[in-house]
Amino acid sequence: MSNEFIVDLEVGFESPVPVITRMNETINYIRLYELVKRYMLQTNDLIESLAMKISDDIHQLYPQVKKISISITKKYPPVINFSGNVAVSYEKEY
Repeated sequence: MSNEFIVDLEVGFESPVPVITRMNETINYIRLYELVKRYMLQTNDLIESLAMKISDDIHQLYPQVKKISISITKKYPPVINFSGNVAVSYEKEY
């Protein structure tokens, strides 16, 4: 079985304006997807450190992000006689 992952990402941010009306006033989820995808295509030993690196990079890209919650689920963990998923959740406030 191959290693397949599910990534759930949530960001909390402070808006620079009272009402967001333009893309440059908010968080671009396409850029977030591309950032996560770039990390997920790399070989990583620990999904815990992967979640931490992704969180830090998101905050560097978007300093207005004040809270990040990320869960990474490994669908087919290499555990003998185990059927199911394993996951790690990481949350950080800036």
